[in-house]
Amino acid sequence: MKEHPAKATKETYRLLLVDDDPNLILLVKDYLEFQGYDVMTAENGQEALTILDTYVPDMIICDIMMPEMDGYALINQVRQDPRISWIPVMFLSAKGQSQDRVKGLNTGADVYMVKPFEPEELVAQVESSLRQASRLLRFHHRPTEDSHPLQVPSNVELTPTELKVVQLVAQGMANREIAEKMKVSQRTIESHVSNMLNKTSLHNRTELARWAIQSNLA
Repeated sequence: MKEHPAKATKETYRLLLVDDDPNLILLVKDYLEFQGYDVMTAENGQEALTILDTYVPDMIICDIMMPEMDGYALINQVRQDPRISWIPVMFLSAKGQSQDRVKGLNTGADVYMVKPFEPEELVAQVESSLRQASRLLRFHHRPTEDSHPLQVPSNVELTPTELKVVQLVAQGMANREIAEKMKVSQRTIESHVSNMLNKTSLHNRTELARWAIQSNLA
């Protein structure tokens, strides 16, 4: 049996997985955590909204047909809230007809995957969505009336290595990819990202990337 990495730290990409099938929740959560993601789970849209009041993930992965609040209603709520409207969303659904995909994408999902699916494809779609979100962040980072300013200490000083790492984070690269590019271990990159989050008092990689872009560091 594969060993799992150490408990995810706050520099890891944070995912919210929403599904009323406990078996799927266990399998997908287990696989994503093995890939290095920090995964929070909810059983329906209403529970997910409660979690989103205090937990801001880098991506939402959710089923469509769920009790209490389905995926469509959840995403409608997410897209209407400027605090979390930017979060990329993936629908996982057994409804695989063309009209189902069209409705899901028109509702506000960025990706639509049909059950059953291959875990490798799921991870590839997650990584692709996170990279795309980072690219969009780079080109649409001007604050708006609805945007929430990042509260960062004014005396933050980064080392030359941290500066290089945060530039790559802002490009949407995962810790593993940054480690390969800089020819160091993934643990070393995780340490640098964690240090920067502590220095800036930010909560996740998305906020770190946004701060780097808005501060003209990236």
